[in-house]
Amino acid sequence: MKLFGTDGVRGEAGTFLTAELAMRTAMAAGIYFKKSSKTKKILLGKDTRRSGYMIENAIVSGLTAVGYDVVQIGPMPTPAIAFLTENMRCDAGIMISASHNSFEDNGIKLFDAHGNKFSEEVEAQIEAIYRDDEQIAKAQVTGRAIGSAKRIDDVIGRYIVQLKNSFPSALSLQGMRIVLDTANGAGYKVGPTVLEELGAEVIVLHHEPDGFNINEGCGALHPKDVQKAVKKYRADIGFALDGDADRLVVVDEKGDVVDGDQLLGALGLFMQKYGLLKGDGIVATVMSNQALEDAMAAAGLTLHRCGVGDKYVLEAMREHGINFGGEQSGHVIMHDFAKTGDGLVTALQVLAMVLMTGEKASAALRPFELYPQSLVNLNVKTKKPLESITGLPDVLAGIEAAGMRHLIRYSGTENKLRLLLEGRDRDAMTEQMARLGDFFKHALND
Repeated sequence: MKLFGTDGVRGEAGTFLTAELAMRTAMAAGIYFKKSSKTKKILLGKDTRRSGYMIENAIVSGLTAVGYDVVQIGPMPTPAIAFLTENMRCDAGIMISASHNSFEDNGIKLFDAHGNKFSEEVEAQIEAIYRDDEQIAKAQVTGRAIGSAKRIDDVIGRYIVQLKNSFPSALSLQGMRIVLDTANGAGYKVGPTVLEELGAEVIVLHHEPDGFNINEGCGALHPKDVQKAVKKYRADIGFALDGDADRLVVVDEKGDVVDGDQLLGALGLFMQKYGLLKGDGIVATVMSNQALEDAMAAAGLTLHRCGVGDKYVLEAMREHGINFGGEQSGHVIMHDFAKTGDGLVTALQVLAMVLMTGEKASAALRPFELYPQSLVNLNVKTKKPLESITGLPDVLAGIEAAGMRHLIRYSGTENKLRLLLEGRDRDAMTEQMARLGDFFKHALND
């Protein structure tokens, strides 16, 4: 089985992601990092899942066994690990999280000394070391060479300063009422603190993690409680983070969820207006609505599309010299302020935009109308190569002839087939999706 997926190592804790797998992955990563080691230190953080204790201790064992010193900072957002790895001069950073997945799953995300996620090529090298018994055995050290581990609990202050520095110093959140759902996850401390220190009145939801309630009916995947609270408390805006706080969903003052593509478009146009956008364009994935691309073109900007996954967004941003991009799911990368998707950085930029435009969130965050889009996830037992499915080219040709855009791909972290259709005629699109779903149910069960 392949070790790395779309976003690091991820799977059910205790079955796929066992203590043994975590320890061996840490050994392999440590062996790779030591090739260019400068400090012999690795930063280690996690979200609030119960299985994080098991995996954390296994990773510490693996890293110290190959001679690394480990700095443990406990529950912190994934983007905080990216920032602090460089800020604390570590050789690498490791985040234990399965992001938006339920508590049964967990994952391991790796960052280099500059806080960047690794490329697929580097992941392949680490995976090759992982599978090399002889190299793993030879790398283990003895005596004084064995690494150490220590826990530091006060680094949250460094990240809070970084977040506040991303917010224009001339602005204040004084007088704003904000609802924040931390998904019982890694942002449960830092999120409310930052907003309150900038002057906002903050109504906090789902900020009491117990190891099992992360993402459970709350957060970015389930923003219904934020919607209700915004209307109940007459808030100016609402935000929902996911379990590791690298994703953000925005709810306007009317209690309506803002689509991720409209959020990207609004921020992109705002940055262009104030001379903050680099590269005359933004980056989004193949999942993004065509209306986003058309709106950017109308403003003289180019939308560069890439594969699904925030690391691919970042790679495309670097390739085109662009400082802004993201996914419609809520991963937004403001590269002037963050190494990866950061829900809290995004929230602060949204607040700055609302204040500087003087508009309500419902107006500021919807600069264009979306084209109808349909997304269906099909559970599959095995991921049969799409190119081997008989009759699929003809089915797709029919969809294209009907004037619709399609995207079909397997999930990188789950046994699901994701079907996306987009077109201007919603009824015709719904009919085509039903046919496409039936086709795959038969094709994948033969």
